[in-house]
Amino acid sequence: MTDTAKTTGWRGSESLWLEAAYNLLLEQGVEAVRVLPLAKSLNLSRTSFYSHFDSREALLDALVRRWRDKNTGNLVGQTTAPAGSIAEALLNLFDCWLSTDLFDNRFDFAIRNWALGNPTLKQILEENDQTRITAIRAMFARFGFSPDQAQVRAFTVYYTQIGYISMMVREEKPARIARMPFYIETFSGTRPTDAEFAAFKARHGLPRTGSQ
Repeated sequence: MTDTAKTTGWRGSESLWLEAAYNLLLEQGVEAVRVLPLAKSLNLSRTSFYSHFDSREALLDALVRRWRDKNTGNLVGQTTAPAGSIAEALLNLFDCWLSTDLFDNRFDFAIRNWALGNPTLKQILEENDQTRITAIRAMFARFGFSPDQAQVRAFTVYYTQIGYISMMVREEKPARIARMPFYIETFSGTRPTDAEFAAFKARHGLPRTGSQ
């Protein structure tokens, strides 16, 4: 698409505007997500925005839906993925912590910051947190943990990860993966088998062999 085409009728697309809004949210916070800066970043007119969204609020609502569908939707899906043991089930969940295609930590952080000053979003965030915890609790219950055990273990798993997000912890992937069997032992009382852990490492681009 040439610059000439952009200035002679091209209005972008809804996904293009949403992606630009997402980037601004992550880099500068919600106050920066406004129509004029977005239009400038895309080299489009302000009026082009209104071909896709009725208002800035509609764009912000779309951002929240994108976050919910990706982060909460994928997390819940991973808790129900096929697994032969609680250790393997936790490794399925841990895929979220390592793959931005499944779970976007920076997006979660940005939403949490935004919610500090927005009571409506805070309620939505709390509902999504509860949905995630409920899914993790059901995962533990599926492998024979009592209701109380499943609840507390779900809290422990989830709050640990939210701590990672809130503290903006940065780790090299191999180092984090190497510790994951110990986290699983802490969370569940059991460690993954060599085969379970090898499969997990392989799908995250590490050699299957090596100590836990």
